[in-house]
Amino acid sequence: MNTETLRGLAHLARLEFDPAREEQMLKDLNGILDWVDQLSQVDTTGVEPLVHLSHEINVLRDDEARNTVTHQDGLRNAPRKDSDYFRVPKVLD
Repeated sequence: MNTETLRGLAHLARLEFDPAREEQMLKDLNGILDWVDQLSQVDTTGVEPLVHLSHEINVLRDDEARNTVTHQDGLRNAPRKDSDYFRVPKVLD
């Protein structure tokens, strides 16, 4: 990674930093790239790709329709209501 590439990335990411910070940023990015290069050298022969962190499947509760809030409770804190309905601003002509 060189200064021109860093400036190009900063432009694409809409980042601005002063020249003193530029040197530190360049050093940090080169450190990250060196670390990623070390990871690519690890022998992963026979290692299955990890798709999920857990072997559990569908551990969520069943989706059951039920009324948890009554109609009156739902309308109680409405800023505007008309009988049994919420009043909202008109959005279509």
